[in-house]
Amino acid sequence: MSQSTRKRPPFSKAYSFGIITGLLFLLSWLGQFFFQLAEVRNEAEQHGSAFQWSDFWPQFFSATFENWQSEFLQLLWQAAGLALFFFWGSSQSKESDDRLEAKVDRLLIEQGIDPDEYEYREGETTEASQRV
Repeated sequence: MSQSTRKRPPFSKAYSFGIITGLLFLLSWLGQFFFQLAEVRNEAEQHGSAFQWSDFWPQFFSATFENWQSEFLQLLWQAAGLALFFFWGSSQSKESDDRLEAKVDRLLIEQGIDPDEYEYREGETTEASQRV
């Protein structure tokens, strides 16, 4: 079956991870808003002044960006660092490729096929891939 004739899954199923992640993000941000609002109101009462939105927004956005900066830096390091180590060929990335190749070779041998007959060569196509 070709790529163009496959039926696409519904939007909610295709993007469910992103939708759930977005909802969790919005819920946590809304929670931060309400808890910080309560904190700023209590602080204003303790100091004997009235709550003002102009005092709240700078604190809210400052706390938001502080949290995001910390989280994004961690995520950036994890994603970029792991990609860099994979590109450099760390021992873990090579080990998994070797293990996968050994498993495939074992399956071919069990079927009575010589794994050396199926070495990958760039630009060559097999009969099986031409039929698909």
